Amino acid sequence: MRTRGKLDLNAVFVLSVVICGAIGVWGVLAPEAMTGAAAALTGFALTTLDWFFLALTTSFVVLAAVLALGPYGAIKLGHDDDEPEFSTASWIAMLFAGGMGAGLLFWGPAEPMYHFTAPPGLEGGTPEAARLAMVITNLHWGLHAWSIYAVCALVIAYFIFRRDRPGMISTPIRYAFRGRLIGPLATAADVLGVVAVILGLAGSLALGTLQVRAGLGEVFGVPATNTVSIAIVAVLGVCFFTSASTGLGQGIKILSNINMVIAILVMLFILFFGPTQFIFQTFTTTLGDYLNNLFTISFRLYPYEGLTEWTAGWTLTYLIWWLAWGPFVGVFIARISRGRTIREFMLGVVLIPSLFSMFWFATFGGAGFYVELFGPGGLADMVFEDVAKALFALFDYFPLTEVVSTAALLLIFIFLVTSADSGTFVVSMMTSHGDLNPATAQKLAWALVILAITIGTLFTGSVDVAKTLAVTGAIPFSLVLLLQIVAFLRTLRDEEPAPVAAAPAEAGR
Repeated sequence: MRTRGKLDLNAVFVLSVVICGAIGVWGVLAPEAMTGAAAALTGFALTTLDWFFLALTTSFVVLAAVLALGPYGAIKLGHDDDEPEFSTASWIAMLFAGGMGAGLLFWGPAEPMYHFTAPPGLEGGTPEAARLAMVITNLHWGLHAWSIYAVCALVIAYFIFRRDRPGMISTPIRYAFRGRLIGPLATAADVLGVVAVILGLAGSLALGTLQVRAGLGEVFGVPATNTVSIAIVAVLGVCFFTSASTGLGQGIKILSNINMVIAILVMLFILFFGPTQFIFQTFTTTLGDYLNNLFTISFRLYPYEGLTEWTAGWTLTYLIWWLAWGPFVGVFIARISRGRTIREFMLGVVLIPSLFSMFWFATFGGAGFYVELFGPGGLADMVFEDVAKALFALFDYFPLTEVVSTAALLLIFIFLVTSADSGTFVVSMMTSHGDLNPATAQKLAWALVILAITIGTLFTGSVDVAKTLAVTGAIPFSLVLLLQIVAFLRTLRDEEPAPVAAAPAEAGR
């Protein structure tokens, strides 16, 4: 592990710092202007190219299934004798914490309640609206999200560990293509990847900070001011840089394992102190509805109902958000996945987290539905009043409110630390020629940039602004992802697929 070292002042680092630093300064000095520009870009893409992004993100689900079940599934991400660096439990905990941990807490009770109250094309507050709400929520957080992560990660992991290439966004492009323009194109791909990671991470950290601030207000009466937000970000910065300095196998691994334990305990508390039977019924019904409608909802844009703006504001925003996190989570998952087969990788990165996410939303969303349909009601009003308070508003309907709220606050904060920690690690790796153990100075530089953009986003005080910023970088980066996938598939053809097992009669000859 390297704990000291100088900045690697290469072209990717310098260009990325200049672009991201300018965005950070812009956000602090003129947050409204920055968010207006981001909103204009995302608004154009989400309304004009909605068909492209929905088809693109759905294609990741198809590709993930083909790779998991196809003849190349037995190929290892590494040399044939490589063994996994981390246990399966720690591996899943780390990829889950880096992937969307804080987001599950933020939207756990809130998003199902939004769609239950105002579903597209249906009357709100009905049993039919509840079923549709869970299907929509799982479209946003299930197979599509984790397939995007898995494909992005697999491409990078394959070239790093199977082909012994540096862990850069541009590595597949440099390896598979030739020509005079490949060098500049690859450098541009690396810079776009870094910008997408930084913007996506800053938007997500801003959302998490708003939720921590709301929780502090609910539990301890702390006022919701910009000063409090900056204080939270400052503490967050100290914690995640300290964690990052300890190395991948210590800080991130330990925090991720703690995350999963607390998250499961909080979920079990809601499950067994809430309407347990109703939650299990919700999960079972939702699983069937989701799988039954998966093909249809994967291509639905609601053009006939005049609801394309709803699709842009919810489904496409989420799916492009996962694209924004694709290079970050992809490089991070790739880094921790050496020695696993493609089939094992796909099952671990797509299937297990998707099922856990579905059960998570069934637990928190189902508990919220029960309050509205069969309980005292009032939760929906609190969610719409301030979405950042949704989780803590749900806890008010349970015993031990202060205890579980405090545990949730701790969990949210640790999730933010691990996301920021792994994000800093990844962009440092991406801007130091793919060094698997980047210098501490590199991490510190990026930590400061991430914190500056996060603070600029927080000055707007808007959840919608944070979501908009999170998806901005992914729009141009989607073209890089397509090039990466083409490069990967071209290279994969050189591998020997696993032999098909002989039939019993043939085997006995």
